[in-house]
Amino acid sequence: MACSSSHAKNFDVFVSFRGLDTRNSFTDHLFAALQRKGIVAFRDNQNINKGELLEPELLQAIEGSHVFIVVFSKDYASSTWCLKELRKIFDRVEETGRSVLPIFYDVTPSEVRKQSGKFGKAFAEYEERFKDDLEMVNKWRKALKAIGNRSGWDVQNKPEHEEIEKIVEEVMNLLGHNQIWSFSGDLVDMDSRVKQLEELLDLSANDVVRVVGIWGMSGVGKTTLVTALFGKISPQYDARCFIDDLNKYCGDFGATSAQKQLLCQALNQGNMEIHNLSHGTMLVRTRLRRLKTLIVLDNVDQVEQLENLALHPEYLGEGSRIIIISKNMHILKNYGVYKVYNVQLLKKDKALQLLCKKAFKSDDIEKGYEEVTYDVLKYVNGLPLAIKVLGSFLFDRDVFEWRSALTRMKENPSKDIMDVLRISFDGLETMEKEIFLDIVCFFLSGQFQDYDRRSIPPEKILGYRGFYPKIGMKVLVEKSLISFDRYSNIQMHDLLKELGKIIVREKAPKQPRKWSRLWDYKDLQKVMIENKEAKNLEAICICNEKYQDEFLQQTMKVDALSKMIHLKLLMLKNVNFSGILNYLSNELRYLYWDNYPFLSMPSSFHPDQLVELILPYSNIKQLWKDTKHLPNLKDLDLSHSQNLIEMPDLSGVPHLRNLNLQGCTKIVRIDPSIGTLRELDSLNLRNCINLFLNLNIIFGLSSLTVLNLSGCSKLLTNRLLQKPRETEHMEKIDENRSSIQLSTSSVYEMLMLPFYIFSSWKQVDSLGLLVPYLSRFPRLFVLDLSFCNLLQIPDAIGNLHSLVILNLGGNKFVILPNTIKQLSELRSLNLEHCKQLKYLPELPTPKKRKNHKYYGGLNTFNCPNLSEMELIYRMVFSWMTQIFEVHWQSSLSFNRLDIVIPGTEIPRWFSKQNEGDSISMDPSPLMEDPNWIGVACCALLVAHHDPSNIE
Repeated sequence: MACSSSHAKNFDVFVSFRGLDTRNSFTDHLFAALQRKGIVAFRDNQNINKGELLEPELLQAIEGSHVFIVVFSKDYASSTWCLKELRKIFDRVEETGRSVLPIFYDVTPSEVRKQSGKFGKAFAEYEERFKDDLEMVNKWRKALKAIGNRSGWDVQNKPEHEEIEKIVEEVMNLLGHNQIWSFSGDLVDMDSRVKQLEELLDLSANDVVRVVGIWGMSGVGKTTLVTALFGKISPQYDARCFIDDLNKYCGDFGATSAQKQLLCQALNQGNMEIHNLSHGTMLVRTRLRRLKTLIVLDNVDQVEQLENLALHPEYLGEGSRIIIISKNMHILKNYGVYKVYNVQLLKKDKALQLLCKKAFKSDDIEKGYEEVTYDVLKYVNGLPLAIKVLGSFLFDRDVFEWRSALTRMKENPSKDIMDVLRISFDGLETMEKEIFLDIVCFFLSGQFQDYDRRSIPPEKILGYRGFYPKIGMKVLVEKSLISFDRYSNIQMHDLLKELGKIIVREKAPKQPRKWSRLWDYKDLQKVMIENKEAKNLEAICICNEKYQDEFLQQTMKVDALSKMIHLKLLMLKNVNFSGILNYLSNELRYLYWDNYPFLSMPSSFHPDQLVELILPYSNIKQLWKDTKHLPNLKDLDLSHSQNLIEMPDLSGVPHLRNLNLQGCTKIVRIDPSIGTLRELDSLNLRNCINLFLNLNIIFGLSSLTVLNLSGCSKLLTNRLLQKPRETEHMEKIDENRSSIQLSTSSVYEMLMLPFYIFSSWKQVDSLGLLVPYLSRFPRLFVLDLSFCNLLQIPDAIGNLHSLVILNLGGNKFVILPNTIKQLSELRSLNLEHCKQLKYLPELPTPKKRKNHKYYGGLNTFNCPNLSEMELIYRMVFSWMTQIFEVHWQSSLSFNRLDIVIPGTEIPRWFSKQNEGDSISMDPSPLMEDPNWIGVACCALLVAHHDPSNIE
């Protein structure tokens, strides 16, 4: 906007003119044209007292202007005031290199440059009048000649409005070129980002209207970036508006006030009456539809705020641009933006540059501050807001103060930073807030891993908590609070993590028993020592892997756990407890406790919402007595619980899907009620070396997809094949439990037929006779019968049409049946340590798949009696080639293919070879080849021992 008189020091344009000559004609039209383009011009309204010296206000206006316009008219030189202005402008241009545009209104350029005509007459009078100060007159002459010699406009005898449009366009170009540098000197990486935004806006497309979104987390610099862009490109538009907090406008004053602000800025009107929302909508749609308009709406928090403004592209003039700044991606997509610009955190070099500007008032690190500076950079992690706040605070402080401040900041982050970040959290619904806090406390440090260090999906645990994570996590992504890396791991800025922990602690910072969540060992220790009611506590996740040696030497009394009556999530790793556990919360939905030290679960433990009970390496002898009704329990894991003797009645857990008893070496008995678990998907009995189980019991498990009987050498013995009490009990199981049963006599006959009775009760190959009946498991996907002393594999194995992974390693058979080739879904066959194996059968033809990444494997490691090796090589490589062909016919990605076959040397076609345990290669030629499909690796392996089982 133009100013009639202003106390501001900075202007886009300063116009020097002789009022009597042009005030009510040319210069009025010029100021009006500048105003329409949003160019801020200083205009002398002649209320300034004309004295011998230029007034300070005028001097400040000249010093603060970016472009100068000098309108030369016939009597311009007759005004000493004008000549003083001109001299000051000339000095400023010489000092700064700023632009000056001469306009020759009713004089020729020659008259000005040569100072002839009225200009010559005026200077003749000045030489007489100021004969005692001719140096001043000569300076006027020099300034007049220098500026008159510059390229400008001779507007005599030309259409005035056309010439004014050209002048204004040139001013816009000059401002656009220089504006980016006119902002605060602490802006970093602004030029490149503004250019990216300009490309996204497609400013050259003047026949369309574009709506672009600006998205990013709080404090990342969205507003700063768009402010810089607005300053650069706004002069190109007929109307422009920048509402810096639409959410606040709408919340504090209502939608009509936001419409009023939009129109007043865009049309440059001081006041405008809007009676209601409909009236405002009509004005927006009618007043802006023929204007090329630039509109910026910052801090948009709801789609309704945009809809109430009635800003739709079809009601704006061609070439208009709307820029919407929001922390919420869903709003931008919902409104239908053309493209979204994601404002990223500053890269390390740019973050360092900004920190140096703030902390050292320099572009470089001060000597002696190098190490602590990089520690600060690691803490702020590229967030401009944090860099500015912390950098300003650290200015003019010594290294020791920096260290102290950084330590304090980690424990008590800056309120200025946290208040800005908290806005995003406060805008969440209750459920999303809970998900955010769980992620902060539990899912960013690798706590949720099972004992094999496999990550447990956060969605799974959050779902158990009743938080509807699929939509909730999507909202957090849309609001820039979390993101996912290429491996689907949750990412969050470190300062947002601190914010979440502050929120958990804020009501009682020194009393962790009053918090809703515990994630730190020392806080748990404090709660356990205090041993008071913790009614607010809902979730505990303690994982001490980093300091496990230290913490395993410490022991806590377990009593306080009984006072956490509302606990819903409990995960304890590497934590030692003593005492007697009398009670555990019956509101638990997920319980993971490795090395559980007690002999059984509390008798009062009836968590009807419990979904997973994971107690690996526990001290349990008997899980519970009698029957517990846990209708929601799906996963039960007692793996490696080496004191476990028997499994109780499981009829009260009808929806159990996974039962893992791997490594329970002392277990002897599993209650026959296991046969009623019609939803059981996975049964892992690996290395249950003392387990006696009549396999008639498990024939009712029709949903079974994974069956692991590896190392179960006593699972079937001739003792169990007599007509025992166990099978008599099975006949009496309630039919309402829907187990599919065989008669005891048929099982007995099926299993007894091939047996020889030895007085020593020596183990015989009876487990192999189970195979024909495995077709009763139509969904069987994985079967592990390794190290079961099998002497033969029946032909009926070919009936397992769903089988994908088959492990027969460590057995004593000599050949495999040819029916193996009927396993059309088979991808992985493990025969390692089958030392009697002499021949490989024909392998199944790979089948094209639609839903899975392809992987495969054949392992014949330590099979020393294999013969006809050339035939085996040809067969294996033919099979591998078929797999590749099937892969290329599909659109699926290929994961890996592992082949282990007997041999004594690496094939010559492996070009890179080396002795030792490593080899290096340059992958760049592969990455640049569009036809590459993968990397083939080969290694020689040697067996040094004879394993009885493979873990």
